[in-house]
This record gives sequence, structure tokens and C-alpha cells, in this order.
Amino acid sequence: MEPVHRRFGGRTKFWAGAVTAALALSVTAVGQASAADVNNAKNAGFEAGLSNWSCSANSGTSVSSPAHGGSAALKASPSGQDNARCSQTVKVKPGSTYTLSAWVQGGYAYLGVTGTGTTDVSAWTPDSASWKQLSTKFTTGSSTTSVTVYTHGWYGQSAYYADDLSVFGPDGGGGDGEPEPTVPSAPAGLSVSGTTSSSASLTWNAVPGATGYNIYRDGAKVTAVTGTSATITGLAASTSYSMQVTATNAAGESARSAAVTARTTEQGGGGGGDLPKHAVTGYWQNFDNGATVQKISDVSAQYDIIAVSFADATTTPGAVTFNLDSAGLGGYTVDQFKADVRAKQAAGKKVIISVGGEKGTVSVNDSASATNFANSVWSVMQEYGFDGVDIDLENGLNPTYMTQALRALSAKAGPDMILTMAPQTIDMQSTSGSYFRTALNVKDILTVVNMQYYNSGTMLGCDGKVYAQGTVDFLTALACIQLENGLDPSQVGLGLPASTRAAGGGYVSPSVVNNALDCLTKAVNCGSFKPSRTYPDLRGAMTWSTNWDATAGNGWSNAVGAHVHALP
Repeated sequence: MEPVHRRFGGRTKFWAGAVTAALALSVTAVGQASAADVNNAKNAGFEAGLSNWSCSANSGTSVSSPAHGGSAALKASPSGQDNARCSQTVKVKPGSTYTLSAWVQGGYAYLGVTGTGTTDVSAWTPDSASWKQLSTKFTTGSSTTSVTVYTHGWYGQSAYYADDLSVFGPDGGGGDGEPEPTVPSAPAGLSVSGTTSSSASLTWNAVPGATGYNIYRDGAKVTAVTGTSATITGLAASTSYSMQVTATNAAGESARSAAVTARTTEQGGGGGGDLPKHAVTGYWQNFDNGATVQKISDVSAQYDIIAVSFADATTTPGAVTFNLDSAGLGGYTVDQFKADVRAKQAAGKKVIISVGGEKGTVSVNDSASATNFANSVWSVMQEYGFDGVDIDLENGLNPTYMTQALRALSAKAGPDMILTMAPQTIDMQSTSGSYFRTALNVKDILTVVNMQYYNSGTMLGCDGKVYAQGTVDFLTALACIQLENGLDPSQVGLGLPASTRAAGGGYVSPSVVNNALDCLTKAVNCGSFKPSRTYPDLRGAMTWSTNWDATAGNGWSNAVGAHVHALP
């Protein structure tokens, strides 16, 4: 299914229907190869152009740069109606196990196999600026003599590159007959990319010929991954750990890398000042789109954080301003607005400015625009008395420069600044995604990430299974990705629409939201997905919007708000 954009409540949401069961990431331990194992793919390095390969809609070509190995690689360019699928028929032996792998770079990239006679498998990765290896395993059926292996990108996204594809296993009689791999060398470049009070994130350089990596903590293996990064969880606060990594493939495991020391932070994380332990966030609309028009003073007292939507981009790169829509809001004056903000703050609430939304395209992609962003947001905060900022950029963001901008803003505003984020579901599927990376980069000043669990279609949960929106499992299994990959529970909130009219899809009744909160915090009222542990410090929930909530009689905030505030 093609990705679509939906308009609602002044915002546009993206969902990736690509993430279906057929595209579920397969992270499988690589077993020991036999002496007869070979690469059964032909022209696996694209040194002979596209010989033996077929690409849809003439989307593929052989290029000399970038190349992972040799002097050539595949470049395939998706279009609006084509995902740039390049495939090859490979001869295999019946009843045999094969390891399928390839190195990819560029836009969204998928690697898979069909016609196995058993279970067809695939692996995928979001866009990657450097070469990354995808790897999975499949077993052929009792009468299977050939399979189709493929790569593809995603509709309308950037071109992807692929190189050094391999189908290692018993010789099917049609491949290049390349010998089995040798044990890879030890990884270099191991470094600590971030820490929390309970986790440490690591990155390292890719090792040629490796299909996976093992991570060791204080000499003991703790996890295995296929990429060149990992987050180790379950650590003690304010504690130093020795970390090492090894590379693996069908031939065995490399020596361990040089050790690095990762020290966790003190207990607790992020900004937020005197925000309640469990909080409810609501977006307030600075426009009339058919929902109840509100003043800030009209917003239900159940909301602890009110995100004013939205700041406006200016002609200066990275800079924003805020213009109250007095005419559209029935003559609401700037002075009244400022007074209402102060009154909410006097009642213990936080009022912040949200940057983004449907029309709020703000580009922070270099040092100058990062400085402009920080300076302009700080100016808006000072003028209106806002407590902080919400990042709701739905058209992409640069983690390097957005991190720079937010840290500069924090330096101006101080440790009590509220910093929230509202990424789409696709943005938080992997720590390699730009939104997730940004959140981890600023974890020490981050208040809460309220991911939008709507307008999403189907998505992967932390267990690798695919879940459909509109269910308690969708909320809990996707929240688990953030909870187990670097964010503190206090920095995770569940974002849902306040009514069926507030979103194009994904609305669930308040009771489902409350069941998900109970499942994550107390391991009760779960669906089929049950988290491996509880997260009693989970921050709470968010909704779009306070206006749509008011249109429905504040039913969402009365039910979910009361439940959040009653959490232990």
C-alpha cells in the first residue's frame, strides 16, 4: 500500500503501510556454515551491471560510487508509483537453510526472498547515510529448487544503493560458487553515543563480511544485533560499565573490540521543573477548523501541559514566530491570551509553543538555522511567557542541528524548560531514525515524547510482530520500542486523538487508552502483547486536541486525565 497523507485538525500525518508482516525485521542468530556452503547469487556485487537482475520500471542502474566492495553497486530509484524492486531467481537445494544478506545505503531499503516453499522472510532499514548490512535466514521446502531474492525501496522516497548480496548455503548449482566467508575482523570505532540512568547506547564501524554483532558488558555477552548500533538497558544509575563488541558471520565470531567505558547518569531524566509525575498533554488550536473554538482559559483542568499550536515559520531559515489568530478565535486578544497563560501557570499548568504541524515546515539543517531557531523560540517564549517548546516537525528533521538548536535554547531557558516531542509512529520504529536519534541526543533535557499512535496503518512492535492501529496492543507494543531503547519511562507518553473527527484513523475509546496505561505501568488489562516488565514511571498521555475534546464534551480528558493522575 502506498504511503498517504491525511489532513486533520490543522496537521498532516504520515503512515507507512510498508511495515507489514511481510516486511517484519528478522534478527536471527547466524549459525555455523558447512564446508560446502557458497554464495548462490549471480553477479552479487553488480560488477557486471544488471546482468542476472531485473528491476521494475527501469528503476535500477549500476554505479561506481558509492560501492561497498569492488567497483560497482546497484542504485535503484523509487517513484510515486514504483518501489524500485530489483530481483533475481536463485537456484537452491530443497530442505536447506540459507543466509540472505546485503549491504544497503541511502533511502528506505528492503531485502527479502519469496518462493521458499516455507516462510518467506525479509529485513528492512530506514534511510542510512552509510553502508548498513541487512541479514536474515530462510529454509527451503522439500521440493523447492529456486527462490526469488529482491531488494526494493519505498514509493517516492530517496534512491537506495545495494551491494555484495549473498545467498550463502548449500550449492544449488547456479550461483557464482563463491567460497564460504572467513571469520570477520574485530570491529573498530566503538564509542558511547549516549547514556541514561538505566541504559547506554553504542555505535561502531561496520566490518566487511559480518552478518551480525555481539555486545559484551563487563565480559559477558548481553545482546546480538545486525546493525552497527545498540542500546543496552537494565543498567544501574551512576555506574560505569566496560563495553566491547564482536563481529559474526557464518564462519564464526571475531576477536573482541577495544573496550570503552559507559557511565550511566543519575536517576531520573529530562527537564520539566515541577511537572507532575504523571501528566496529560493537550494541543490547543490557534485556528478554527470546525472544533470548539477555545480560549486558553477554557482548556480543561485535566491538562497539565498545553501545547499552543502552532508557531509560524518566517523567511529567515530556522526562525519562527507566533501570531495569535484573534479574528478566527472570536476576537481573542493578545493581552487576554497572555493573561490566560499566566493564570494556567498559576494553577500549576505548563503552557508551551508547538513548532510544526501541517503548515509549520521549519528547516534546521545547519549551524546558522539552528542558532536562528533557538533565538527565535526563546524570543517567543519570553514574549508570551511560554514554559517551553514542543517539536512536531512532520516533514523530517536533522538530528545534528536540531540537537544543537535545542541545547542552545535550553542554555537560554534553564533547567526547568519543558521540551516535548510528537513524532509519528514511523519516526520511532528504530533508534537509527532521525527523530529517535534527536530524542536520545537531548535526553537529559527532554520532558516527554508523545508519539502519535494514529493515522499510521500497521507498525512493528518491540517484539517484531506487526500490529494494527486502534488496539491496545498497538499502543503497548509500540511504546515498548521507546521504553526499551533509551528513553526513560518518565519520557514516554501515549498520543491519541480526542474524537473520531480529530484524526483520519486510529481513534480508540478512552477505556482503551486507560487499558494501555495499566498494561505498561501495572501489567494488567493488556491485550495479546504483554511487556516483559512494567514501567510505573510512565509519564502519561497526550491528545489532539483540547478543542476536539471540548467538542465531544471533554469526554477524553475527563476519562484519561483522571486515570493518568491516579496512576501510582
